[in-house]
Amino acid sequence: MYPLGNHCIMSSQFKFFSLAALVFYSSVFLYCSQPSSLPNVNDPITLSGSTMGTYYKITIATLPPSIHQDELKAAIERLLEKTNAQMSTYISDSELSRFNQYRKTDWFPVSSETAMVVEEALNIHQLTEEAFDITVGPLVNLWGFGPSGGKGEISSQEEIDSTLKKVGSHHLQSRFTPPSLKKDIVDLYLDLSGIAKGFAVDHISAYLESIGITDFLVDIGGEMKARGYKKDGTPWKIAIERPVIDRQEIQKVITLNNQAIATSGDYRNYFDKDGQRYSHEINPKTGQPVQHRLASVTVLDPSCMRADALATAFMVLGPQKGYQLAERERLPVLFIIKGEDGFFEKATPEFNKNILSKG
Repeated sequence: MYPLGNHCIMSSQFKFFSLAALVFYSSVFLYCSQPSSLPNVNDPITLSGSTMGTYYKITIATLPPSIHQDELKAAIERLLEKTNAQMSTYISDSELSRFNQYRKTDWFPVSSETAMVVEEALNIHQLTEEAFDITVGPLVNLWGFGPSGGKGEISSQEEIDSTLKKVGSHHLQSRFTPPSLKKDIVDLYLDLSGIAKGFAVDHISAYLESIGITDFLVDIGGEMKARGYKKDGTPWKIAIERPVIDRQEIQKVITLNNQAIATSGDYRNYFDKDGQRYSHEINPKTGQPVQHRLASVTVLDPSCMRADALATAFMVLGPQKGYQLAERERLPVLFIIKGEDGFFEKATPEFNKNILSKG
């Protein structure tokens, strides 16, 4: 996705902070509609840095006089560090890592934030007919898309069947009072990389609003949420990338106001073997990489956490089942599908309401 602004073009590719079954790659641009110039008081405030194995970028139309830019950035980075300490699988003593290492099946205390994210993941698991599953990590590792790498080898059915015994959100429970998680098999492994980045976007957005900032765009690794308007009073505009590997092209331009956007795709993370393409998106029911012609999917939702998870789920479901679900639930979703002569689109009526133009 590309945020469209007033100055230079910037691109970046990213990777989620955890297991690659829930990883997708995207490009983000700041598009120049006017010649760039030296910064001045009329420029928006931009805060940026690294988090969750990717970048964050926050654009604020106007900063209230009582808020200092350096102090705001420090506060935002503290919030991001806290989320990492709660939900990263790359930090060995994070809440999530400690739960994964826990060898008992009683309630394990976690923060209210972690409990909330897991609860939402379980809700989306049910909504998407179990396509979204935060326990799929062992299968991702088996196919070589996890942190240890090794992709390029086809797993045997025996290996898949054995690994499937360790997978399934029906083995997981969450509660809020007190905030805790519980598993009924000790080998259950949670990976929140398909939803935690969206949570972080929501979390930062809520913080900005709480201190009186009303016009902003929060972008963490391509997951975005917008509030209010740009400095010039126009809506925030986001361009959705055409899913091609060797160049960057705009598929559509949409407006984003009081909404979040998330995209997932399979076109940059896969391996080919004996003429067959194996995607990083793993079906948690079969244990196999998905086999369909859906190249990417973009979801709009008031919650970035929800959009994040739904985008992953639709990539697992594929174009037909995914569209049926999106239409039934009246969700704003754009599917970009690989055809014989290139890509074609299939958008729900709710998504079409946000379109400004085609690329």
